[in-house]
Amino acid sequence: MKVPLSWLREYVKLPPKITPDQIGQAFINVGFEVEAIDLQGESLKGPILVGKVISIEELPENKKPIRYVELDLGSKQNRYVICGARNFKVNDLVVVALPGAVLPGNFVISARQTYGKLSDGMICSAKELGISDEHAGIIVLPQGRIGSDATELLSISDVIFDIAINPDRGYAMSIRGLARELAGSLRCKFTDPADSKSSPKLKVVKNSKVVSVKIEDKTGADQIYIRTIEKVNVKNSTPIWMQRRIEKCGMRSISLAVDITNYVMLELGQPLHAFDADMVMGGLRVTRAGKFNRLTTLDKVDRKLEADNLLICDAKSPLALAGTMGGFASEVTSTTKRIALEAAHFDPISVAKNSRSHKLSSEASRRIERNTDPMMAEVASARAVNLLIDLAGAKYVGSSVAGVPIKKRKLKISISKVSQFIGYSYSIKQVRESLSLIGCKVSGGGDAITVEIPTWRPDLHTMADFAEEIARLNGYQVIPSRLPIGKTGGGLSNMQQRKRQVAQLLANQGFSEVINSPFVSQEMVDLLGFTGDRAKSFRIANPISAEAPLLRTHLLPGLLTTLGRNVSRGIKDLAIFEIGSVFRNTTTLPKVVMPETSRRPSAKSIDSIYAAVPKQMVFIGAVVAGETLLSNWQGKGVGFIWSDAVAKAIEIVESTGNEYEVISSDLAPWHPGRCAEIRVAGKPIAHAGELHPRVISELDLPEQTCAFAVILSELPIAQTTKAPAIWNQPATVQDVALVVKSNVTAAEVEKALRSGAGNLLESILLFDRYDQIGEGKVSLAFTLSFRAADRTLTADEVAQYRDGAIAAATRSCGATLRS
Repeated sequence: MKVPLSWLREYVKLPPKITPDQIGQAFINVGFEVEAIDLQGESLKGPILVGKVISIEELPENKKPIRYVELDLGSKQNRYVICGARNFKVNDLVVVALPGAVLPGNFVISARQTYGKLSDGMICSAKELGISDEHAGIIVLPQGRIGSDATELLSISDVIFDIAINPDRGYAMSIRGLARELAGSLRCKFTDPADSKSSPKLKVVKNSKVVSVKIEDKTGADQIYIRTIEKVNVKNSTPIWMQRRIEKCGMRSISLAVDITNYVMLELGQPLHAFDADMVMGGLRVTRAGKFNRLTTLDKVDRKLEADNLLICDAKSPLALAGTMGGFASEVTSTTKRIALEAAHFDPISVAKNSRSHKLSSEASRRIERNTDPMMAEVASARAVNLLIDLAGAKYVGSSVAGVPIKKRKLKISISKVSQFIGYSYSIKQVRESLSLIGCKVSGGGDAITVEIPTWRPDLHTMADFAEEIARLNGYQVIPSRLPIGKTGGGLSNMQQRKRQVAQLLANQGFSEVINSPFVSQEMVDLLGFTGDRAKSFRIANPISAEAPLLRTHLLPGLLTTLGRNVSRGIKDLAIFEIGSVFRNTTTLPKVVMPETSRRPSAKSIDSIYAAVPKQMVFIGAVVAGETLLSNWQGKGVGFIWSDAVAKAIEIVESTGNEYEVISSDLAPWHPGRCAEIRVAGKPIAHAGELHPRVISELDLPEQTCAFAVILSELPIAQTTKAPAIWNQPATVQDVALVVKSNVTAAEVEKALRSGAGNLLESILLFDRYDQIGEGKVSLAFTLSFRAADRTLTADEVAQYRDGAIAAATRSCGATLRS
């Protein structure tokens, strides 16, 4: 939020010699981030005066519209200047920089000959004066004395602080809130602009002219005030002092009625809305959209309403998206004579849903989402009515009120526990002073005190919340810095070691690790053909993006999205991987019970918390596209094919010390003929292969893009690692070619050969597959290596072992020796 120092000074008695940097540091000391400090008017020099337009001569012979303007600046002789702006007319008051003036950017004004005329100065826009980015036209003043200093009239010399407001500090999105924080940080006197002297209250008068109000949906609001005023002269111009304050806070002046509501919102933090009372039929009510399905808002957008949208309606139709934006039908216009001014304490979640569902974030919704002070509905509406009476000649008619009484909250806290939370021993004086600075009323003595929580601090609920306030207002610098002492014998868990090992394995082979968002869309799930457990996801209650409301059940959606993004930017050869958790909604979870935070939860409570958390399997997934060895002048490169993906998955499984088997699979989104499933102890652990052509086409990926995924958390932890034996005897090699049916996998044949080859079989390797035999059969050729530890094997021994292996393959797989 942008806030001018001149406005802050009204409510904080600052030291006379304090600098803008010191004020910025004071905000930082109590936990606010100061994003910028703008010293407005610092680079303005020379005569900048208020002038009156006497005459305008059009110069049509030029390529763009040019005017030769006569100005009265309160001197004996009028001046003439060239100007290209079209937003002013004769008798308007404008801001004129005379020769010798210097504008921001070291722009020196001088008299010069241009367009065949002498231009003796310049009519200025807001951007040229450095007070805003508005440059569509020059500044037209609503009032001012001709020849007076325009910089003083516009209060240009000021300091603007741009302060980032955290979501839990909605009270600070106002001059009132930031002034209180600044006063607390500097230990200066604070005057609350919401007290009865600054904002006198109005009596609740009820009569037939008053617009009535009721809250039909009690979950949507608990306080609402409707102030009815008549004889409003909305054509009156907004006074310059109010315009400038609104502009310094980053908003723009629109009209008197709107400016007053915005001014009070900036001052007190309470959003207001003005309805044309003559457009309200039968009173106002706070309700859900229900049967209403359309509303045209002030931005002239026809919006389709959702059934749970919170609205303000009259007896016939919706008039506003509650707390977000008013409706076009009841807008205050130049013909409005009666105004119904609304101020309410809406439910923050309902307003946030309004804003998200319509992608409509307004100054009002941003404040209400962070929760506003319920006491301000009465005070702010009265303040705005008084301003309308003073500035628009309005007459107060009466008020309607609905809602429940505002209850004060109290909490007992222990100073010793606060000190234990922070790690610094606070005195009773420090605690009382810091809590008083934020508006709390403290009673009681000793270690236990009772705190009455101010209505503008709905974020204070627990001992930890108060500990944070006490720490920041007493200064973080008093808290001693102590390094935490770790437990002896600590180290990485088995899963942490496994994740690091596998990540290093792939990184060493040229893969790049990525971290993707865990949120996916239903369209991506459907595109990849996920079924069963892989289609059972969790829907996020408040997703970051409505396009991706689901928690991922697999790593492939994120990896393929990242691959597609890189391919679209011209990267054709890419290998990326990710290690992360997936979330599957496969079991009914018990209801979550939030434990109290004042003491450690019991073992039973901790168990119930973990029981309510869904199972989160840890996957490693990778996608590869293009060539592993790039094509160059020496020849064509080598592409990454589906068998390479299978080999990578096997390498990961082997690195964990587990034995496995490989079988054919047709799991989506892989190509049904080029996909393998890897099992450990009979359980599917990994899938690898080439992606289905349909998926590749839909995502616009390179042809033959491959992928593999391994469930790291489901791989058993190997208790011991066996080192390979060191041999001093030669190996004897035998090749066998077996003919089997085409539906028999190489893994089945290999398993059968191992079972019959005896205990001297050292290794077995498939080196050829021939599928042109016909009759639905294929030939699989294996190399069998035999070795004894104590002798060289004879030919007869090896032949015996080989024959035993072939016999086992014949029994198990129906294999025959190829002649």
